[in-house]
Amino acid sequence: MAKTSKIVREKKQLRYAVRYRNRCQLCGRPRGFIRYFKLCRLCFRKLAHQGMLPGVTKASW
Repeated sequence: MAKTSKIVREKKQLRYAVRYRNRCQLCGRPRGFIRYFKLCRLCFRKLAHQGMLPGVTKASW
């Protein structure tokens, strides 16, 4: 879980656009962020295995 102070900081208007940090919408994790889904890699993997993300399939070859 992300630090509460960091989440609150992101919600207010920051002076410069480069200070914003992409965060997972579920857990707030700032690293391993996938822009297309707006999720971190951990939440993405969990939801993909559950079948909650349409169009995402596990690779096999």
